[in-house]
Amino acid sequence: MWLLVAREPRANAPHWTGRRWLAAIDAMAWPLFWVFLLSQIDAPVGILAPMAVAIALLVSAERIHRAVWVNHRYWFTTWRWGRIAASLFVIGVVLKLAVSV
Repeated sequence: MWLLVAREPRANAPHWTGRRWLAAIDAMAWPLFWVFLLSQIDAPVGILAPMAVAIALLVSAERIHRAVWVNHRYWFTTWRWGRIAASLFVIGVVLKLAVSV
């Protein structure tokens, strides 16, 4: 038996001055970060790296479109993953302080 549940669509993002430009930077930064990480691999990867770069560029184009022209539907990736990274960093500092005492 299949059970389908329809979720409410996510609310529009709040609008503020400069949001469109910061969203465009955020939209480009993450795919470029993944391309940079792929370029750091020293082992032979064959077709995997060029294919991943092409996919990252396509994803980047879609994200830039949403960030610039459909800005009310763009949510910042840096804010989402930055909170997770910051919380992991705080946990690491607390653990380091707990072990050193």
